[in-house]
Amino acid sequence: MPAPFITIAIEPSGSVSAKGATDDLSASLLKHAGFHRIRDWYGRHHRLPTTTPQADRSAIASHAAEMLRAARYSVNLDPDLDASRLTTPTDPHGLRVAGGQVLRLTDRIKGAANPAVAAHAVDHLLDAADGVLIRLHEAFEAAAETITDLDEDAFELADRFTLACEHLTAAVEELDSAPAQVRALAGASPLHGGSYQERTAAYYATAVTSAACATSPAAAQAPESSDRAPGSAAATATTLAPSPRPRAR
Repeated sequence: MPAPFITIAIEPSGSVSAKGATDDLSASLLKHAGFHRIRDWYGRHHRLPTTTPQADRSAIASHAAEMLRAARYSVNLDPDLDASRLTTPTDPHGLRVAGGQVLRLTDRIKGAANPAVAAHAVDHLLDAADGVLIRLHEAFEAAAETITDLDEDAFELADRFTLACEHLTAAVEELDSAPAQVRALAGASPLHGGSYQERTAAYYATAVTSAACATSPAAAQAPESSDRAPGSAAATATTLAPSPRPRAR
């Protein structure tokens, strides 16, 4: 017997309900998440208490959907209740789930505090078995095969997907050792690793020390003399001083 299809959504009244949980296991999982079972003229369904804080509704509904899916139930979760979805100005409902996951990965790379964290995130992109690039390759390959199966005359479109697969293969091969190289950056410079504040402090400390030890161009060009007389500096100043103009008669 197939598992029932369960829908968790926001009703017009504003309450959150779960419909389709017709067996004991799904009902038990919803109860564990925080839903109450209700039986009315619509039949048996589950609903969150009306006193549930607005901020908690998405978390509870997402947790319930996660448990139901782990138990092999098909769940349709209202996008407005999905706490795991990342929304952007171009995807306000977070429907592009795969793109949202890659965007999270991009944020992890940008915010990496040290090479080890950056390498771990990059490895998610480049892993030879489960990385983003290899999964994209498989998806494009499947698209090419499906297009050919649907229409044998659409070989030009299928070839474009095949060509994209070849580009991805080249990218995977080119960046094969990149995660290890990123991780090896850990000891390359004192500016690598640590927080942003620590790296900034290290930079300015290095800059100040370098400036203090630097020799001015004028001092570097001046000839050195170990037997200069004590008054030689004054004499030099007198010699370099311009001579007075002759008084007009």
